[in-house]
Amino acid sequence: MTGCKSLLCDFQTEIRPKVTFGDNSQGVTKGYGILQTGAVTFKRVAFVSGLKHNLISISQLCDVGFEVSFKKDLGTIFDQNGKVVLCAK
Repeated sequence: MTGCKSLLCDFQTEIRPKVTFGDNSQGVTKGYGILQTGAVTFKRVAFVSGLKHNLISISQLCDVGFEVSFKKDLGTIFDQNGKVVLCAK
């Protein structure tokens, strides 16, 4: 999910369920697009109005063959060959 529509290409408007944030406010899913970041392409990324941070589903990454590792201050995603494809603090 992202709150920044400009990150998405091939955006398709599709009003979907509301998302409830940690402070109990809500955002509406306005549609879906593709997000390309380096070696990783995320398909069907939801654009949610009001979302202040990009959110990624670790289980969905693992389902398609990526490995995810967390340390105290770093998350790393590896492809099937052990190559780092994405890092985030």
